[in-house]
Amino acid sequence: MALLYAGPLRSYYDKRELVRSEHARVAVLRSQHDALQRQLKRAATPEAVERAARCLFYVKPGERLYIVKGIHGGRCNKIHAGH
Repeated sequence: MALLYAGPLRSYYDKRELVRSEHARVAVLRSQHDALQRQLKRAATPEAVERAARCLFYVKPGERLYIVKGIHGGRCNKIHAGH
């Protein structure tokens, strides 16, 4: 009689462990989603859009673009790296 229950019990415990594993995975994905939502909210501000545009050498009407050679790094590299 005990042998008849062995298969279903094993399956039950395997499935229960799979559900726990998937719940943990969902929690990680929710956390990542929340972080990406916050990053998107910060990137969508007018100031962030302007900073990104200036890194692409966009200028406003009436402004003059100056490019200074020999300067490496700076703010634009940080913006492109996702900071």
